[in-house]
Amino acid sequence: MNAQPHDIAAVESLLAFWRDAGVDACYGDAPVDHTHLAPPPALKAVQKATASVVAPIGGYTPEEAVAEARRLAAGAATLQDLAAAVAAFEGCSLRGMGATQSVFGRGDPNAQVLVIGEGPGADEDRTGQPFVGTAGKLLDRMLAAAGLTDKVFITNTVFWRPPGNRTPTPQEQAVCAPFVERTFALLQPKAVLLLGAASAKAVLQTEDGIMKLRGQWREWRLAEGGLSAPALPTLHPAFLLRQPQAKRQVWADLLALSARLDGAG
Repeated sequence: MNAQPHDIAAVESLLAFWRDAGVDACYGDAPVDHTHLAPPPALKAVQKATASVVAPIGGYTPEEAVAEARRLAAGAATLQDLAAAVAAFEGCSLRGMGATQSVFGRGDPNAQVLVIGEGPGADEDRTGQPFVGTAGKLLDRMLAAAGLTDKVFITNTVFWRPPGNRTPTPQEQAVCAPFVERTFALLQPKAVLLLGAASAKAVLQTEDGIMKLRGQWREWRLAEGGLSAPALPTLHPAFLLRQPQAKRQVWADLLALSARLDGAG
């Protein structure tokens, strides 16, 4: 029996979804992460020119920049202090690539859940707060539906907008990591929600793709102090804007997070 046109269209749509979700052929030489939004063609030159720039500004070597970030982070007794320390930090090269201000965090300073995204975009750079654009509004709606609105503090792996909204490099994330870890130490959350591949890989120190990590509880343990919390990677809300079919996966993750909080009392 010949396949009907609508059957072929349905199969093609399903294959396109799995392709964009990052599923690769088993015989491929290497996995390909399709979960990030592709930049407009006009921005590819910007990404190529800036993604390889790893030297921080302010006269620091990479090692000195990390040491200075640790010093500033350690001196912060509150999240408000930490936001000021981030704003004063001159060791991240992103500061000199067009960002207008630092973007630290928003939410309950006594939150049960620390939400960590990738990095600020244009809307965040303009307002000084993370996740306030279209993807942020979607995240807020999903958190509200799961009963988590008043239980989260939201931040990113880097605190300045990468040019062209490109993915932050591991070097840029490493320089900012002391501030992310200090946020974790000050908040001492019951759980951590990691949005997207860049966040999950940086925090969990893994090369696994987001489709493998998604929905799987891991442990985030600080090297100093022994502080730890369960961490749950999930898809980035920006990905959901392109693939709304995947919302059910993130919804399942948020329900699992909510249940974990209820179980923790």
